[in-house]
Amino acid sequence: MDKHQFIMGIETSCDETAVAIVKNGREVVANVVASQIESHKRFGGVVPEIASRHHVEQMTIVLEEALNEADIEMKDISAVAVTEGPGLVGALLVGVNAAKAISFAHGIPLVGVHHIAGHIYANRLVTEMVFPAMSLVVSGGHTELVYMKEHGHFEVIGETRDDAAGEAYDKVARTLHLPYPGGPHIDRLAHEGEPSIKLPRAWLEDGSYDFSFSGLKSAVINTVHNAEQRGESIRPEDLAASFQDSVIDVLVTKTVNAVKEYKVKQLLLAGGVAANKGLRSALEEAFNENKEIELVIPPLNLCTDNAAMIAAAGAIMFNKGVRSDLALNANPGLDIAIHNNI
Repeated sequence: MDKHQFIMGIETSCDETAVAIVKNGREVVANVVASQIESHKRFGGVVPEIASRHHVEQMTIVLEEALNEADIEMKDISAVAVTEGPGLVGALLVGVNAAKAISFAHGIPLVGVHHIAGHIYANRLVTEMVFPAMSLVVSGGHTELVYMKEHGHFEVIGETRDDAAGEAYDKVARTLHLPYPGGPHIDRLAHEGEPSIKLPRAWLEDGSYDFSFSGLKSAVINTVHNAEQRGESIRPEDLAASFQDSVIDVLVTKTVNAVKEYKVKQLLLAGGVAANKGLRSALEEAFNENKEIELVIPPLNLCTDNAAMIAAAGAIMFNKGVRSDLALNANPGLDIAIHNNI
């Protein structure tokens, strides 16, 4: 066992309790996720207190299952990597304290990891990263373009100014009376409809790589309400298709422009919304003929929150000499640029 490096990852930033073990930085030997979707569905979104309680209940079970799945013991673990932020503070605290307890009890090095860095490094579990690289991060709380000149360096060149794409998806889904989480339902409906309803696209200032989806979300809600007041009906499929068409148009156009300007060799898709079929196919179409840029899209199980991505990012940091001490705390507003000093 000593010739291999095993990094344990722990992720509890929102509503998934996850523990994974990654071998030599790139091979997933265990990836266990306990989802809480059914508990939060009836509220139409994540309830932080409920999420925290579920994490406490599930943590030990998920941890033991990961070790069994990997067929190793705690003494074989080289380091434990944990999401320290951003996320829900109560949820983060469960994972951070579990990681600190493991580190203290077993004398294993501890590494705090940024949640978005984890999403980006999920791609390294698919193929080796090539620099310079650009990552399009699209999730419930984040929509960002992140430039990477090397491992562990993150420069945010564009970010959301209001609603993130995933957040807009969930709000539009509620307007259409679709269950939580709304993203997959909108994506499914969009493929059954036509983008026949004119909706805005927020391009912002010339040359800006920032995103804004609040106006689009409001336009969808107003379209529905105005139709109801006139006694008219709108096909949900067409509205979903029109909404998704607007989101993807902005995401892909800005990404294509950023990739050209920064002359990157690889484009990495990351985040929960990376599971969106429409976005995946639009990016594949945009980069299909460009042989100079490799498009990397992780499999669906590595798009949503998981601990394998945290272990993958943790492996890079650990090998760069990064260590956290037992004063490590949950940091719900953590800036990804903290890693740039590595």
